[in-house]
Amino acid sequence: MSEPTRDPEAQLPLTPPVYHILLALADDSRHGYAIMKEVEAGSGGRVMLSTGTLYAAIKRLLEGGLIGETDDRPSAEEDDQRRRYYVLTRFGRQVARAETHRMAELISAAQAKGLVPESSLGGGKRGGP
Repeated sequence: MSEPTRDPEAQLPLTPPVYHILLALADDSRHGYAIMKEVEAGSGGRVMLSTGTLYAAIKRLLEGGLIGETDDRPSAEEDDQRRRYYVLTRFGRQVARAETHRMAELISAAQAKGLVPESSLGGGKRGGP
């Protein structure tokens, strides 16, 4: 029996913590603490999730089918059996892509209005005229 088709756009907009968690899981499965560290590193230290925020979001993401638990684990000497590892589901990847597209459209609209100089998107100087 196949899974019913769900509209990723119906999940939008995502909260920043949820989006960061999906980004952290986009390239590998991770346990909770590793997700927190990946979010911090991926945001240049600008986003630091509390454990309460992280695990509340994980619960909602599991219930919504955006992430799942995986049995794939590192070797025993690198693992702690108490850890739960999470992985981005196919639907979660679709939702993350839809949110990324939505934000890209917002950035394009802001650029058209002169609110975002092109150089700030490429890592150049921030600021405006």
